[in-house]
Amino acid sequence: MSSGLALQNEPAPIVACTVSSNVHHFGLLIEDMETELGEAWGDLGFEEARDFISALEPGNLEFIALAVRSEDEADLGRVGEVINVARTKKIKVILIPENLSTAALRELLRLGAEDFVPYPLADGALHEAIEKARAPEPQPAAPATGEGTGNTPTTGQRMQGKSAVFAVQNMAGGTGATTLAVNLANELTQIDKKNPPSVCLIDLDLQQGSVATFLDLPRREIMLEMLQEAPSMDVDGFKQALVGFGERLSVFTSPAEIVPLDIVGAEEVSALLDLASECFDIVIVDMPKTIVMWTETVLNRADMYFATIELDLRSAQNAMRFIKACRSEELPLEKVHYVLNRGPGMTDLNGKTRMKKLAESLGVKISTVLPDGGKQVIQAADNGEPLSAGAKKNPLRKEILKLADGLHKAMVADTAVAR
Repeated sequence: MSSGLALQNEPAPIVACTVSSNVHHFGLLIEDMETELGEAWGDLGFEEARDFISALEPGNLEFIALAVRSEDEADLGRVGEVINVARTKKIKVILIPENLSTAALRELLRLGAEDFVPYPLADGALHEAIEKARAPEPQPAAPATGEGTGNTPTTGQRMQGKSAVFAVQNMAGGTGATTLAVNLANELTQIDKKNPPSVCLIDLDLQQGSVATFLDLPRREIMLEMLQEAPSMDVDGFKQALVGFGERLSVFTSPAEIVPLDIVGAEEVSALLDLASECFDIVIVDMPKTIVMWTETVLNRADMYFATIELDLRSAQNAMRFIKACRSEELPLEKVHYVLNRGPGMTDLNGKTRMKKLAESLGVKISTVLPDGGKQVIQAADNGEPLSAGAKKNPLRKEILKLADGLHKAMVADTAVAR
């Protein structure tokens, strides 16, 4: 190992490094690295690795073996920073995961790790990964459209550069805003089998956000810092903050800790929406039910602002307060679309009468009525999966799919008119 004294005038040049929170925990990795490289490797912690690699010239290291334990999942942000800086220096990353969750492993691979070898290491597994890392990369064919490949997410048609922004907000707790936001985002990624749009789901409920729970994704410590630094963040930094779900859904989760809603302002939220719109076809924002200073920012920016309500007095009173507040500030109420959750069924005439009276008392039109999905909705959330994964025939899922289809067709039509 390179940290020991070599009994030679010219020590072997360092060609690789292990990076971990505690390399001595990975005894088999040490043995295999010594077998493969002798003394031509070093060992770094996460923090020092980032600084060390940043100071290197491109090509000075062949690869790093990034060893990550389940205990490191609480702060995957610093692990992601190591991967990001390694990529900028053209250094291959071999991930050595031990008991990582599927979501964490998927995220680290998405950030740029070329290969992974589960720990404990199987015989010859590290050797094969090193050989693969050392193999010359095939030259990519030139894009037919003349566009650069870059690191931007796969984005389908990119809607001719026009991204749509949809926001969802509870008018009262428990009216299904997050359920709608999560499942609408997921359905939109699958709405066009030939050329599906890419979708970014942003959880701005900084205190009680549960998008990560609904999709079984990790909450990263770095999220609050990334949100506060959004005005100075570049596209690569923004993508590093995202957590992937499936092939085309990327999620900006709420912070790991409860923070004041005013810890960010209109400037940060506007910059975040700018970055998301630059990278994705569709941006969906899950809002807090509390009205904050930057609610106006999102409402002005959104193409549609879905307000979820139920057939009860609290929803009616809160919706009325919301409408009055928007009118006093001259905000675009025409963008607000009211979604009635757990709406009346076909034969529930009394419920339909109540729904009509609710709309009349508010002076609004209820544009979408969602049925009660029953226990399957709670089960899907507890399992960390969208309704399309475990309850495809659920009536709520079918209605959200219809909504997604209508939104996508409207986007395509708008794009065609703009050409």
